[in-house]
Amino acid sequence: MDEALLRSLTPGVLAVLVRRGADFAAAEDALQEALIEAVRTWPADPPRDPKGWLVTAAWRKFLDATRSDTARRRREDLVEEEPPRGPAPAVDDTLQLYFLCAHPSLTPSAAVALTLRAVGGLTTRQIARAYLVPEATMAQRISRAKRTVSGVRFDRPGDVATVLRVLYLVFNEGYSGDVDLAAEAIRLTRQLAASIDHPEVAGLLALMLLHHARRASRTAPDGSLVPLAEQDRGRWDRASIAEGIGILQPALARDRLGEFQAQAAIAALHAEAPSADRTDWVQIVEWYDELARLTDSPVVRLNRAVAVGEADGPRAGLAALAAVEDTVPRHAAVAAYLHERDGDPVTAARLYVEAARKAADLAERDHLTRQAARLNALLSR
Repeated sequence: MDEALLRSLTPGVLAVLVRRGADFAAAEDALQEALIEAVRTWPADPPRDPKGWLVTAAWRKFLDATRSDTARRRREDLVEEEPPRGPAPAVDDTLQLYFLCAHPSLTPSAAVALTLRAVGGLTTRQIARAYLVPEATMAQRISRAKRTVSGVRFDRPGDVATVLRVLYLVFNEGYSGDVDLAAEAIRLTRQLAASIDHPEVAGLLALMLLHHARRASRTAPDGSLVPLAEQDRGRWDRASIAEGIGILQPALARDRLGEFQAQAAIAALHAEAPSADRTDWVQIVEWYDELARLTDSPVVRLNRAVAVGEADGPRAGLAALAAVEDTVPRHAAVAAYLHERDGDPVTAARLYVEAARKAADLAERDHLTRQAARLNALLSR
């Protein structure tokens, strides 16, 4: 069974169901049942038109569920609207569905969580990790969002800011390697940039391109992580870097700074540096100051501490880190790095072990474990 094919078809099928009158929660439930049936039957009898098959199967599941409702007249109307057999139109509804899920009846955080789960295909655990909340908390948030939009007609699409937040989180999950969604997020953001003249849309597209340009160099052949300072810059995609900077500069010139433009400016400074030791860390700290002003994010303040440590020395970095809560993910890893640079390998080794224990994925855990082992080997000599 081609799971990638099913994932790619899901947004379009869901959009068809919503357009034809299904409320979002019921449409998602019907589609999930159709996907289960597809997994069961397609290996032995693959359809000629997979999307058309899913539309018809999901619609029938929706109708079956609707027939148990008391609104008989509405049920009969829906039966008459059943889509005909045959190929479904080859229309990309994904971006439209992102806007529909960012419904005004939902808070921005709930809209993002619902869209990531229903359209982006992310698990509740992945979404919770992105929001820095427990998985149970995120599960409750998504359930409340489904209940809120149940029965609501999606005729008032949400705002651009919420859609950008969703696209950014989808890209980050794809970039981390858990789910390969990075290219899809870039494609949708390109569509959005072509249809909306908005500096933050341009900023997000630039940010994605600049990060994606370094993707090939982020892991070694054995799958281990390669830190930014050690990456082979000859493997960076210079065309994507040039495109990202070319998109970013006109956006910044409009003097309507937003968090995605600020993040893209930081990524551009890294991308333009000919080597790690020639990175303009002073300017990067200035951009982190702007970003912290815009977001007040603990993750931003954590990353700023690293930049301060590079610009002004590890003692200054540790002082900046002291203002960041130690519950923020990767706090121990940053502390370990700064202590090592400050000439304290004993503390650094201990913190690398702690950071490895808290790591979110296997590759990061292995990298931090290697760092601890390297320092412990030096100390044992």
